[in-house]
Amino acid sequence: MDASDELLRGAAPAALLTLDGAIRRLNAAMAIALGRPAKDCLGRDFGGLWPADQRISAGSLVVTATRTKTVAMRVLEFPGRGGAPVACLLQAQPVKDPSGDGQLVWVHSLDARNDLASLLIPFRLAAEAADVGLWMYSPLERRLEWLSGLAALVAFYPDPTAPLSRVIAAVHPDDRESFRQLLRATPAQSPWVKLRYLTAHDGWHHLAVQTRRIQLGYDGPERIFGLVRDDTKQEKRRKKAQTALAAERQRAMEVADFSSALIAAATEQELRQVVLTRLAAAFGASGALLALVVDGRLHVSTDAGISMREAQARHSLPLDHPSAIPEAIRTGEPLFIADRQDYIRRWPHGVGFPCLGPLGFNYTVSITPLSESGDQPLGAWMLTYASGHRPSLEERTLMGTLADLAGQALRRIRLQQTRVELAAALQQTMLPTLPEHLPGLNVAARYRPSRDGLDIGGDWYDVFVLPDGTIALEIGDVQGHDVDAAAFMGQVRLSMRAIAAQEPDPTAVLQRTNELLLTLAPARFASCTILHVDPHDGRVTGTSAGHVPVLCAHKDGSFEVHELPGGPVLGVVTGTEYREETFTLDRDSALVMVTDGVVEGPDLTLEAGLEQAGAMAGKAVHDGLNAEETADLILAAAAGVDHLDDVAVLVIRRTNGARARPGSDAGRRHETLR
Repeated sequence: MDASDELLRGAAPAALLTLDGAIRRLNAAMAIALGRPAKDCLGRDFGGLWPADQRISAGSLVVTATRTKTVAMRVLEFPGRGGAPVACLLQAQPVKDPSGDGQLVWVHSLDARNDLASLLIPFRLAAEAADVGLWMYSPLERRLEWLSGLAALVAFYPDPTAPLSRVIAAVHPDDRESFRQLLRATPAQSPWVKLRYLTAHDGWHHLAVQTRRIQLGYDGPERIFGLVRDDTKQEKRRKKAQTALAAERQRAMEVADFSSALIAAATEQELRQVVLTRLAAAFGASGALLALVVDGRLHVSTDAGISMREAQARHSLPLDHPSAIPEAIRTGEPLFIADRQDYIRRWPHGVGFPCLGPLGFNYTVSITPLSESGDQPLGAWMLTYASGHRPSLEERTLMGTLADLAGQALRRIRLQQTRVELAAALQQTMLPTLPEHLPGLNVAARYRPSRDGLDIGGDWYDVFVLPDGTIALEIGDVQGHDVDAAAFMGQVRLSMRAIAAQEPDPTAVLQRTNELLLTLAPARFASCTILHVDPHDGRVTGTSAGHVPVLCAHKDGSFEVHELPGGPVLGVVTGTEYREETFTLDRDSALVMVTDGVVEGPDLTLEAGLEQAGAMAGKAVHDGLNAEETADLILAAAAGVDHLDDVAVLVIRRTNGARARPGSDAGRRHETLR
């Protein structure tokens, strides 16, 4: 055995290196430490065989020993056989080459079992450099020792060495199992785990802990090392940011709902309701007030945050009043009033104004007009802040955007109201007045406009006396629900009445009306039913242009759905001939003529709707209701059809008040409805 064998003998890793760091010889333990067969290590650079994070330290160990001709030491880690890395204290020193006169470097692991603290020095330095805390846990002793690190964390562990039970007692109950898992984790290194830890001096802290299993020395014990980071301030910032983000999202949702509600508002009352229920909440204000301009004066309404006294003080003010809201409306510029002095400075004539009472050190006001200067003045809204809050530029911009949206909604509502009023007036001129006295007949008509769009449409009815004494009854429906539909309806109704005065048969009236409408080249069409009723003998002659069948109800409560012969709708096919039918209306029976909105809807077929209306009419006749009452009943039931369409109802009840007309043509073909 030569001298080199003596240097490499033993269980601890050892190697002989050339002065430039190449491996001349090594023992099995060093080969295992380097993770390669011994033959693959020979001639290789010693530092280059270590893990990347250890190469510099390994290389400097050899260089220091070579240059200084003295002993050098380093703590290095290399992979252990049990999965945990091994921290070894390596010593390098120059030695004489046993096979010659040259020099070698002898690198070998020292036995540090009696001085484990020496192996901890690099870990302490690394923890201090990273500004984190470091503790070490001994599994067999179940004790945790604070080593070094962040000064603020030292107060967490007033006793540097503590039993595990005391440390766990300070961990939040919900986090204790996670902490125990860290201490018995099988991987060499765990991920960062968040724990809540209770300190004696300032309560709960949010810590992040990462553990590593390390074997101290080649044959030494395993220890669990823990890195500790205090994320309490960071967690507070995160929660604060989350709270702010949640508040911002909530506000965004409120503003979006606010905008949608403004767009959906159909009346001024709905607009006031939207503003007064949502505005203050959307901007964190204590109260809201809405002032709309009507005939040059303010009409003011308020929510619960602003008293009625303040609202009444502004109600009916003219636009030239020397106060804040009228000025904002006149100029179209938003205003902010910081306190009473600010108000008096800007509106000195308003010193005695009653609304100055609440203005004080901690009470501010923001006013935003609903229209710009030069536009027709619409109004403004006012927000009060009991906290003295000053709206930011972003808030003022958003408030102005919503005010513009409210102004657009108000213009739309008022324009719609004007059009509705115009339509209502047009409707009154379009729908006829029924004859007051019709011998032997009781007639009632009802009309309800569509619930959408203009308050008028294309449904119509008409009742008038013909030259021969019979009664003409018409009901029809023009395509569409707007002013054009109403105008076309007027053309159709007046044309039919004029033609009926010259033509004795309903079929001739429909034919001539159809040809007349085709010459006008309308973009619409119309359906229609015509009945000529002889009030003396109940004889009915009828025809239809693609319209809903007629219902006939009897005294015993029964009814029939009577589909008249006829032809297609008016205004589509030229040269159309219509057929008619004659039948008799019994005494104490009733005919019910309707438009499709009464008997047809999204969830109601025409057949089912006719059955429903017919049964209702039969019961009404059986119960002795007159034509007016029957028409009201059927019109009310039409609301349940849920059809956004005009509806018209015409009820003809034959009474006992007329005798057969002398000379009536009893031999004329007719059908009696029983």
